[in-house]
Amino acid sequence: MDQVDITIVSAGLSGLIAAREAKKKGYSVKVLEARSRVGGRMFNQITPSGGIIDLGGQWGGHTHHRLEQLTDELGLQRHPSFYDGKGVFIWDGEKSIADISIMPGEVESIGFFIARGLNINLEEKTSAINLWNKLLAISKTINPSQPWLAADAEILDKTTVSHWLEQNNASRLAQWLFAYNCTGGTGTGGYEPCESSILHLALGQNVAPQSGGGEEWLITKGAGEVAKLLGEEMREDIELSAPVQEITQTGDGLEVFYGYGANKSISSNAAIVAIPPVLRQKITFNPGLESEYRQFIQRSPMGTKFKVLAVYKEAFWREQGFCGAGQGNLKLLEQTADSGPPETSPGILASFVSGHRASQLNRLPDLEQRRLILEDLVRYWGPKAAEPLDLVVQRWIDEQWTTGGYTAFRTPGAWTGFGTTWQQPHGRIFWAGTEESTRWPGYFEGAIEAGIQAVDRAAAALDGGGN
Repeated sequence: MDQVDITIVSAGLSGLIAAREAKKKGYSVKVLEARSRVGGRMFNQITPSGGIIDLGGQWGGHTHHRLEQLTDELGLQRHPSFYDGKGVFIWDGEKSIADISIMPGEVESIGFFIARGLNINLEEKTSAINLWNKLLAISKTINPSQPWLAADAEILDKTTVSHWLEQNNASRLAQWLFAYNCTGGTGTGGYEPCESSILHLALGQNVAPQSGGGEEWLITKGAGEVAKLLGEEMREDIELSAPVQEITQTGDGLEVFYGYGANKSISSNAAIVAIPPVLRQKITFNPGLESEYRQFIQRSPMGTKFKVLAVYKEAFWREQGFCGAGQGNLKLLEQTADSGPPETSPGILASFVSGHRASQLNRLPDLEQRRLILEDLVRYWGPKAAEPLDLVVQRWIDEQWTTGGYTAFRTPGAWTGFGTTWQQPHGRIFWAGTEESTRWPGYFEGAIEAGIQAVDRAAAALDGGGN
């Protein structure tokens, strides 16, 4: 039986960071990863045509200081997201060629677009802007570490986003704007307005605000290179294809049973579990998890998300004076973004299919999925969008060891009913993963913060002899 100081469950970014930080502090570690690769939701590949694409997360911003430092340490180059030129906003089939707001909130905006440039009824726009400002006002009252203590928290947590919009007589545009931010506009996206509370949505705007510039730059070789380099750096400490089945605590230590059939085990003084909350239910804990904590993670499902990447010979939209940013109330794709390199070749557009749309799309044959996706790309960017060299659809809901994306969300009543158990260790078991962060959850920055935080807590227990 192997023996280490800290066992880490998952070689996603948060788990890799936890391992790296623990080693810096002088602890021995073992990282157990269920997949046959490292990275989790940080995953890139090269397409047949040579395009570098990130199938998971990809962006960083000027307040993502830990991610910036990490990429510098690993020698990875970054480049600015391409925002030179106009964007396209489509509402009820009518296309507006408009300026985008790189930092939404600095001016009156609808999504990523400056509102005054959109060919939409003034009453519709006013309703959307006023209600969004009302949400932002609520968000400022929330303590990111204790959202259940916000003013009127119980009422806000019982009220779904869709019901709150009804109460406030939201216009159709306002309903779309809020739905967009639930399904995909923030790092906590992937849920429908009827599936979570206005408290949770407001919390998302507090901890991962659109005005915070979360999509300002890209890692030139792909964000997935970060995980690959970290994995190579710690290759002797990582075991792949090693799903954890059981963690048993005994006195001052614990045993982790893993592998298919739980036929392997490792002893350690502490464990850091860095998988999404809902997946923690797949592990048998002895003693069992506290009942309230189990209730909390049962109310923390993953969002429903596809990521779509279209690779073209050239970024033809740039040549036409566009930046590649598109939004609108189309059948599938509510957003597009230029995700290519600084040069114009290849051209890469990223998009997403979220919420119920993703579930419905997943029931269709692959060829029909492709046809519908290309139809929406053409609606945004014209006939040239119909002919990508590669079209890659990453169905995160089909990933056994993730089960959705971008990240977990909380169902109505979860925060006020069981939120006090969030982040609380279970004996010598500590939690990591981007969902555990109080700043930029759902982003790489949040994953890094959570990994560091978990190591600090484990170190305090190990060095202080606490439980």
